[in-house]
Amino acid sequence: MKYIVMIGDGMADYKIESLGNKTPLQAAKKPMMDYMAQHGEVGYAVTVPQGMVPESDTANLGVIGYDPTIYSKGRSPLEALSIGLHMTEEDTAYRCNIVTLSEDGAYEDLTILDHSADEITTPEADLLIKAIDKELGNEFKKFYTGISYRHCLLWKNSPEPYAFMRPHDILGKCIREYLPKGKDGEVFLDLMKKSFSILNNHPVNNDRRKRGLRPANSIWLWSPGKKPQLPLFNEKYKIKASVISAVDLIKGIGICAGMHVLDVEGVTGNYHTNYAGKAKAALDELLAGQDYVYIHVEAPDECGHRAEIENKIYSIEKIDELILKYLFEELGTRNEAFKVLLMPDHPTPIALRTHVSDPVPFVIYSSNNEKESGVSCYDEFFGGSDVSYDGKLFLKNGYTLMDVFLEK
Repeated sequence: MKYIVMIGDGMADYKIESLGNKTPLQAAKKPMMDYMAQHGEVGYAVTVPQGMVPESDTANLGVIGYDPTIYSKGRSPLEALSIGLHMTEEDTAYRCNIVTLSEDGAYEDLTILDHSADEITTPEADLLIKAIDKELGNEFKKFYTGISYRHCLLWKNSPEPYAFMRPHDILGKCIREYLPKGKDGEVFLDLMKKSFSILNNHPVNNDRRKRGLRPANSIWLWSPGKKPQLPLFNEKYKIKASVISAVDLIKGIGICAGMHVLDVEGVTGNYHTNYAGKAKAALDELLAGQDYVYIHVEAPDECGHRAEIENKIYSIEKIDELILKYLFEELGTRNEAFKVLLMPDHPTPIALRTHVSDPVPFVIYSSNNEKESGVSCYDEFFGGSDVSYDGKLFLKNGYTLMDVFLEK
């Protein structure tokens, strides 16, 4: 048996008036997802435990089978692992976004316009992060380039971590009340303010303005964490597993769990990503002897943050057409028995432009054990008018879903 986990990050949503009171999942053409729901086992899972922030590290740890209340130590250390950084016990990792702020007035009175600076390219971002490290780094703290707008600060013997605001939660707002405050926050605020002076008129950003793109004119620090440790996935479940994602965080989870982490050419983390390349890489892994592949597509989440309705629908349709359909057909022609778990890690509603902790809909489909589920399609309501848990699995502890999927 081959096992495939298909994560459409942030795919679940709320009903949108401009879509005729439908969600993007309901509006999308997704025959494979609907077929799986009609012939599989459906249900809902709580991937973010009550009281925890609905971040992707917490949710994906839960989906992969690790209790977030035990193992979630912040996303930044996982991202540090994925870009090859070695953390010691003295190190604290910080997520370091490069964001777009408005440009007129005192720093505290600026507005955050975009948490991703128009999804800046990695080569451009690398020049900016190197400029930041040259001016603000030292023997204790160093800035490292990640992917696009997502970067890392490693700080040896750091001050006490501050409870930062997530930048994608305050889009379009004045940043004053969301900046680090008081004695504990002043050292972080100082770095952020200095970064604006370094970046706002950097040649990279001047060139971006000429091309009609937003400048990446400030760093935004958040999500601190210490060196993570996870039980090895292959020891926990006795299967050989791989991870395919464009996102450092997911790669970091895979590395920490001892899974085989793939780099696929052309994957971006947005709706232009190489869907077909991910599908081909997943098939190659399974045919080469891996038992399990975790395919993560960030695109629906990014579209949710950016309030891009049509692009979110597009990304869902491409997951269906270029990943699920391809794998069904290729494994089917080889008479290879397989199971698929389809789900988002968390919802990212267009209306809110951030993550929420609502239970997420999932489907478990077995190629050699099709069944009539009684539902008509895959969406937040499984074809109904509202969420109903009647006749469906409901997992309050979402980290147990992997045990159900793998029948452990």
